Amino acid sequence: MKLPVIKHLTSFIEENDQDYLLETIETLEALTEVPSLKDEELDVIGELISNMYGAIEVHKMIKEGTPKKEALNSFMQRVLGSIDK
Repeated sequence: MKLPVIKHLTSFIEENDQDYLLETIETLEALTEVPSLKDEELDVIGELISNMYGAIEVHKMIKEGTPKKEALNSFMQRVLGSIDK
């Protein structure tokens, strides 16, 4: 996951609607079923999907009243904490 990407996607959600990301996630998930995709291509799609889910999670925290910067930092700390374990 990349914090700058999640931050940008969170801003996109604020300006538009999170439904755009949800529909994009569905499209990308459908693409993963293409049998001719290479592992590297699947990795890129997976990274995009995880960043979009991360942005949706951060947006949810912001809607619940967490300041944007704090929401982003808290989310990334959780991600890094789960990777370390």
